[in-house]
Amino acid sequence: MHTNYYFLRQLAPALTHHLAGYSVVTCFSQEKDELVVGLTNGSQEFWLKAHLAAAGPMLSLPESFHRARQNSVDLLPELLGQVVTRVETWYHDRVLQVHFASRATLLFKLYSTRPNAVFRAAPEASAELFHQRYTADAELHSAPAVADATEVASSSTNPLKAYPGLGDLALAYLRTRGYDPAPIETKWELVREVVQELEQPAAFYITRLDARTRLSLLPVGEVEHTLPATDPIGALRRFVPLLLNRRAYEAELRQLRQTLEKRADEAATSAQHARRRLHALENTAGYRQTADLLMAHLSQIPAGATQVEVVDFYQDNQPRIIKLKPTETPQRTAQNLYRKAKNQQLETRELSARAERRETEALWSLERLEELDSLSTGDLRALRQWRKQHGLDPATVAKVAQELPFKVFEDSGFTILVGRNAQNNDLLTQRYAHKDDLWLHAKDVTGSHVVIRHRAGYPVPGPVLERAAQLAAWYSRRKNDSLCPVTYTPKKFVRKPKGAIAGQVVVERENVLLVVPANPYERSGVA
Repeated sequence: MHTNYYFLRQLAPALTHHLAGYSVVTCFSQEKDELVVGLTNGSQEFWLKAHLAAAGPMLSLPESFHRARQNSVDLLPELLGQVVTRVETWYHDRVLQVHFASRATLLFKLYSTRPNAVFRAAPEASAELFHQRYTADAELHSAPAVADATEVASSSTNPLKAYPGLGDLALAYLRTRGYDPAPIETKWELVREVVQELEQPAAFYITRLDARTRLSLLPVGEVEHTLPATDPIGALRRFVPLLLNRRAYEAELRQLRQTLEKRADEAATSAQHARRRLHALENTAGYRQTADLLMAHLSQIPAGATQVEVVDFYQDNQPRIIKLKPTETPQRTAQNLYRKAKNQQLETRELSARAERRETEALWSLERLEELDSLSTGDLRALRQWRKQHGLDPATVAKVAQELPFKVFEDSGFTILVGRNAQNNDLLTQRYAHKDDLWLHAKDVTGSHVVIRHRAGYPVPGPVLERAAQLAAWYSRRKNDSLCPVTYTPKKFVRKPKGAIAGQVVVERENVLLVVPANPYERSGVA
């Protein structure tokens, strides 16, 4: 209701009393949809800030304001030096108009759609629009003629049409007094009583209604603060910072919920895929079984055969056809199958470990969601401390990417850097990596150096390490392998020998992680 006619009706005379004789000394914008006007009477300053975004126009009166040194643009040069005479509002409209001694005007149209500010250096001068795309606002001059409510009443069976500036808070208040089922005469009586309360409010109320923080002239909803009706400027100064804080809190809370829900969903899906693949491997004839059958039936396989039918003693002695390569001996085929069986065992262990890791990550995310629900107190500082504690800071990929000449990924609060070529690998490992950063590389093949930036007091989580290892495998010669061993170690155990070629290093102490080559961040649009 802070942009509602009835509040502006209280605010306008208070501004007139406070600002008469003040002159404009600055007018600028340093954020999108923002217009800031600074005034002074020679000894005191007064700031008026209009946020003219269609998503929610707002007028605030900060007690002080510090202009930024950058990204600040001067506006309306003819407004400077203008001396305020009075401030008025338009009847049943969300418009506040400042009049100056020179007959110039500055009009704030605070509509929930198409808000704007309109300046005229003189009544006959052309309008200067803050939002120039709303060209129709150039026709706004002065307050329109006041409509007669009794005349509207005589031709209407809806009392609300006689008072179009009432707004949703007044309607909610009317409903608490039995408005909807009341006969038409009672409705008129209720509306007139409420209008009288709005025109002569007992107090201003900061209230919560339908999960929104509102400034009201009526005691409706969950009243949190009651402020004196004699000080609309003070009420606005109390309300706006609280509203902005809660909007920021709700936006960050919503972003955190989305992040955790997405992480839980992706982890659960990944675990499900790993379990499904694991089940398929464990419940189908494996490479070792096929190799055993070939070795057991060597005497039955003629040279150059393309297939052989054998008795499968693993499957209740059922007949089974095994395809062969005519250019390869059965012994060689069996040898290759035994090698694949060894890799299959490694894949089975890796799938089992991955499923457990991803299930743990999904459970962690769900537990954090439960914590988040219990944390929902409206305290923005506490929310940010909790977010930082759990490594859930907003991604800073774009900023870091501009600063660093590497591929950059952000995961759970950890920054992952990937070298682009041999020379870039040297730059990453020798100049940018700290001794406590975690260094990764696909084992025994050429590929990108990968670094997980160290965070003091926060060990690298297993899922983050796994995804970084997948990147190391993906950006290597093993990209198309089904599985890839990846070396990882603190960067302090990586050194470059004298005379070594670009990108070549020696690892003095290492651990190895087996992963499927992939870029797990592709779905996020990061390449």
